[in-house]
Amino acid sequence: MPDHKIALITDSTCDLPQALREQYAINVLPLTVIWGNEQLRDGVDIQPEAFYERLVSDPVYPTTSQPTPQDFLDIYERVQRQGAQEIVVVTISSAMSGTYESAKLAAPIIDIPIHVVDSRSNSMSLGWQVLAAARAREAGGDAAAMIAAADAARKTMAYIITLDTLEYLHKGGRIGGASAFIGTLLNFKPQILVNHKTGMVEAGRRTRTRQKALQALYDDFFAQLDTRKPMRIAVLHNAALPEAKALAARVQVEFAPRELIISIVSPVLGVHTGPRAVALVGYTED
Repeated sequence: MPDHKIALITDSTCDLPQALREQYAINVLPLTVIWGNEQLRDGVDIQPEAFYERLVSDPVYPTTSQPTPQDFLDIYERVQRQGAQEIVVVTISSAMSGTYESAKLAAPIIDIPIHVVDSRSNSMSLGWQVLAAARAREAGGDAAAMIAAADAARKTMAYIITLDTLEYLHKGGRIGGASAFIGTLLNFKPQILVNHKTGMVEAGRRTRTRQKALQALYDDFFAQLDTRKPMRIAVLHNAALPEAKALAARVQVEFAPRELIISIVSPVLGVHTGPRAVALVGYTED
């Protein structure tokens, strides 16, 4: 990784492609998938493709756990040894995970400034915020400029997911505002979205077929963005790559965003959203 005086840390729910993590020297701390007696570090001990294959065949339902303050302390000490004089941490929403609190608890132990930012989201909504911070750093910005860039990305961020089933969100206890769907699950393809002010999941519209669900995802996502401005967009999938590629191709033809990424969703998030989910997440720039 390039030598930076300001280290940038995020967690494994960011869903950033590995090439971008390496290009921008982004340190990623894994959350954990607990599968029976196994504790598997997200993206280290289990990769997304293998995870989704197992999820549909293993009768044991996995759960997840957050990094501990000690985990954050370890990575803080590591980047400090590598020459960091300051640290910016951007985490999964504090309304979804205790990861933010673990990062905060460890911060006072280290004798360099540490700034912990609540992304109020996850997946590539978190990832886009981290990338914005990294690019601000590349442009010579200080920690305040990095945090401001992440905040600016979040302010125009839209993030909608179409689930193949609500079963996994319900099992995982992360249903939040999407509880409006309970009792109406039969024959529906539920849509959920992230509220970037509260950091919580909310219910979107319901559709009866996969095709209609993907069309609704597309329509509702772009209705939230000012498409006259430059856009950075990610298409996310839970082992549904052909549909993600088709969606990305349509986005490219119709909107030609400044940046377009296809990424598979991390196992820790996949525990809650289940196989075959597809999402659009992105934001506009001035």
